[in-house]
Amino acid sequence: QVQLVESGGGLVQPGGSLRLSCVASGFTFSIYAMSWYRQAPGRQRELVASITSGGGTDYADSVKGRFTISRDNAENTVYLQMNSLNAEDTAVYYCKARFIGSGYWGQGTQVIVSS
Repeated sequence: QVQLVESGGGLVQPGGSLRLSCVASGFTFSIYAMSWYRQAPGRQRELVASITSGGGTDYADSVKGRFTISRDNAENTVYLQMNSLNAEDTAVYYCKARFIGSGYWGQGTQVIVSS
């Protein structure tokens, strides 16, 4: 059974940091590209960051220089380190696994940036 379980969300003050984790099971994690998306209230889900099976990364312009995506294939886990958070980063964050012809989503973890 395929599972993607996100964790690490919560309430953080502006300027603070959080690290999100997404633990995968039920598929060959190492060959999948992994991504983090987010969806704020009333807005469409947007791509935040991606990492290929080979470790190549890409970021939305809005998070470049502040967020870092990484993966640990031994632990079947993808991370999103988020620094210098601001109110516009408030959203539910989802991880996604993507391979040719298939894709899986996690249930999401809430991030709230507020003083």
